[in-house]
Amino acid sequence: MSTPIPNASASDKHVHAEPPSWLGSMGGLFEPVAAPLASTFERFHNWKEYMGLSQPGTVENLTRDVTNTHMSNYFFEGARADLSKVVSPNPAFQITHSFTLGAQKSSYMLGALFADQNTFLHGQWDPSTGGVNMRANQTWSTTDVTKIQGQLSSTPGQTMFQMEHDHLGPHYSLNLKTINPSPLDGTGLHFVSLLHSFTPRLSLGFETIIQKTGPNELIPATSYLLKYSSVAQPKPTTQDVLPPSAPAAPGAPFVPTWAATAQLQPSGNIQTTYYQKLSDKVDVALDLQTMIQPQSFMGPAKREALATLGAKYEFRMATFRGQIDSNGKVGMLLEQRFTPAFAFLVGGEIDHAKNSSRFGVGVMIESSTMSPEEMQAAGMLPPQ
Repeated sequence: MSTPIPNASASDKHVHAEPPSWLGSMGGLFEPVAAPLASTFERFHNWKEYMGLSQPGTVENLTRDVTNTHMSNYFFEGARADLSKVVSPNPAFQITHSFTLGAQKSSYMLGALFADQNTFLHGQWDPSTGGVNMRANQTWSTTDVTKIQGQLSSTPGQTMFQMEHDHLGPHYSLNLKTINPSPLDGTGLHFVSLLHSFTPRLSLGFETIIQKTGPNELIPATSYLLKYSSVAQPKPTTQDVLPPSAPAAPGAPFVPTWAATAQLQPSGNIQTTYYQKLSDKVDVALDLQTMIQPQSFMGPAKREALATLGAKYEFRMATFRGQIDSNGKVGMLLEQRFTPAFAFLVGGEIDHAKNSSRFGVGVMIESSTMSPEEMQAAGMLPPQ
């Protein structure tokens, strides 16, 4: 005798139910439009892969090689001493005492740094003014990084908050940034930048600045960017995204042997740069900026240009930077490291047009709570 088949449950009927006929009709309605778009996107993606496009880097670091070669961001006037104490190498934790003695101002800064594979935290405190500076970077993945900067000051107009996010695609980089945003009325200074590779050597992009000072006051300005560089193999470093003190991770843009950039600003000014790595120890960089200002109530018309040529030499225990510009200003900066924990800095600058000069001297001392064996294992001391 045959066994009766039990009735199917409600859940079984739901699983095996046929889709509504109207859903298939709707899908067929959009297919003539969606299919060509999907096909075009697939062909465009295949074309980019065939062209061998690379990650162009971020707009913020478009001229980073030039600024690292020139001494402008490293030069200081007067006397300076940086005393650092390494509490832990991994995760990195460091405390720094910075003393500066200048002709107009002397100051002391207390700083602390923490960094691991995904997080970078840095803060400074000035006891004389009570000002606090902070910076935080969080790496969510090899393609996404969030950055926060802040400054608290008793001086009116000096307090600042900035938040930004970098997204690195396979052939492009996108950055969103806002300075002093107000969640109530949306006021603040907002940035949107995009840099995209079009050939293995050429990248084009833009940076739009939106200044919103009131509910009905919106001032946009757009700069156009160009980068033309040599073709090189990628290197496993994220220094284009993270600060130099942060640990490296794979997936960052490569460092080209040479690179030329151009930026057309909304005011009509043009900035062009050229960077060339001559060898493993020698870098040269050229920066040309035009300053065009029409006649207005702020002053007469101005048509000027400034060219700056600089070079950096890396020796075994020293780094030398020198530069000269078209205004007759000549400068040099030497960082001599006698031991891994002690460095001496000396720099000078002469402005022949203004018949003036500046001079700076400093020391950097680094101590650690670790034993010599632990410092050797961390790479802070050479093996005996």
